[in-house]
This record gives sequence, structure tokens and C-alpha cells, in this order.
Amino acid sequence: MALTRQINQMPDWIRGELVSRGLTEAYEARPDYQRNDYLGWIGQAKLETTRRKRLDQMLDELARGGVYMRMVWSG
Repeated sequence: MALTRQINQMPDWIRGELVSRGLTEAYEARPDYQRNDYLGWIGQAKLETTRRKRLDQMLDELARGGVYMRMVWSG
């Protein structure tokens, strides 16, 4: 039995941050499940401050590479 996840669409404000920081290519190089997880995790936050904090963490991980949700990832 295959697992299915809700597909999370990328909001324009997140896309804008990726573009402005030059991280679009790093984001697109990640597997589909990671991109979807990041978007879902950011979108589930109730407060704008929490969404921003989570976005900053994602952007930092993309810039550094080798990290996914604070875990070592070898890609």
C-alpha cells in the first residue's frame, strides 16, 4: 500500500523569498517529499511569526546544504 500525502502548493511570498535569496535552485534540487514537507510545515503554523521563523530555518538549511529539518542529510 502506497502512502499518500497532501500536496502543498507554494505561496507567492515563499517563492519570492527563494528568488530574492538565490535559493530557488537549491530548493528545486531537493526531493519532492522534502519540498512538500517544508511547505506543509510552514503553512501549518498559526502565527505569522512562527511561519516566518520556519521559513528562515528552511532558507538557512537550503543555503548550508546537508541539512533537512535539523537532521543531517546527504542528498
